[in-house]
Amino acid sequence: METKPDTIKLSAFHREEIFASHADLFVTVRGSSVVSGNEAMKKAKEVSQLVDELTRFGIPAEDIHLQSVRVETASGAILKSSSATYRLRIRCGKLDQIPDLLDIIASQKNATLEKIDWKYPDEAGNEQALESAMVKAKAKADKVAAALGVKLLGVYDFSENVMDQDAPVMFQPQMMMAKARGPVPSEPSLGMDIQHSKTIQVNVEIWYRVSSF
Repeated sequence: METKPDTIKLSAFHREEIFASHADLFVTVRGSSVVSGNEAMKKAKEVSQLVDELTRFGIPAEDIHLQSVRVETASGAILKSSSATYRLRIRCGKLDQIPDLLDIIASQKNATLEKIDWKYPDEAGNEQALESAMVKAKAKADKVAAALGVKLLGVYDFSENVMDQDAPVMFQPQMMMAKARGPVPSEPSLGMDIQHSKTIQVNVEIWYRVSSF
């Protein structure tokens, strides 16, 4: 049976605040006609109006995606008079454009902003937080070993746990609806975060091998 070597166990954690790098805006548009596929971006009047405004503002056409079309009919049959709800996803690569995008969406009386999905840099925050937590654990281990009169020989075991704590999103759709009934304002839209961050916390537990006590 293998004998466990002399060890000391240290734990440490590090929190890192990560700011969003880009965002996806999800918008529904109520249309007065039914058009399917990519043709809806041009032939559905209410959708094309929004798309035109967005592209004029500077959003690339390839960053505007039609996700779904839902037909609304009372009779059960799709008629020329049937209406539809179009769901769009708009990629915003520059977060300083968010206030202007909110104003553009609010100016379209048939468009409603559902939510903003914030995106973050790939794993960079996790790696930085892990490295910082390991440095803290090593510093604690050095102090403990010195106090005990032993030497650190190496790592016997290691574990980590990552907690991704996304901040709550403040969203008041009634504010967007109220703005849609009036002219496009000169100030940024209200009722929604235009900057977002989340907290990464990495917890580590490290068993260090030490010389005999």
